[in-house]
Amino acid sequence: MYELILLRHGESQWNLENRFTGWVDVPLSENGIEEAKKAGEILKANDLYPDFLFTSLLQRSIATAFYCLQVEGRGWIDVKRSWRLNERHYGALQGRNKEEVRKEVGEEQFMLWRRSYDTPPNPIEEGSPYSQDKDPKYEFVPRTESLKDVLERLEPYWYEQIVPQLVENKLVMVCAHGNSLRALIKKLNHLSAQEVQQLNLPTAKPMLFELDHDLEVVSEKHLEL
Repeated sequence: MYELILLRHGESQWNLENRFTGWVDVPLSENGIEEAKKAGEILKANDLYPDFLFTSLLQRSIATAFYCLQVEGRGWIDVKRSWRLNERHYGALQGRNKEEVRKEVGEEQFMLWRRSYDTPPNPIEEGSPYSQDKDPKYEFVPRTESLKDVLERLEPYWYEQIVPQLVENKLVMVCAHGNSLRALIKKLNHLSAQEVQQLNLPTAKPMLFELDHDLEVVSEKHLEL
């Protein structure tokens, strides 16, 4: 049996401000830091001590994992970081207030951009203050993404990097983002495009997945103190 911990980052400053974040590299809020520490307490209370960590390249993911594992005294474990675990790129919506966008385009279009599986927002312009096309961390930056796009760029990383750690019977933790984790859970649970629209992950609430040797989900649960 393989064990996999999935953890969405703690509240970011732009979560607090109700803005579309995507690939914009914003920090955790003060509350987000406390949420991350509490996630560590939850893992500790459930006697779960990760052996290997995966994060995105965004600081809210990296910081959440740091504060979480610091509580457990596990800050020394091996880690790999990849853009393939980044949040969905929200295109031209990045940096914008969600309520303002909702009022501007209407509820139907707003929800189509935000929750549909395969409809991306309008692409961001190169050189925009909220574009990452000049960011040295990246050799490739999308101009917009749907959840389907996120799954397509995440799936190779799952098989090439994460699965090999699982099959060594390591307790693996993936600390990432609402949409990159939704995409992974869609794959693990074979969710339809309609089913994944209803999936919403709260900030800094660890989930434990048990997988059989065929990587099929045997059990999953939201962990609590």
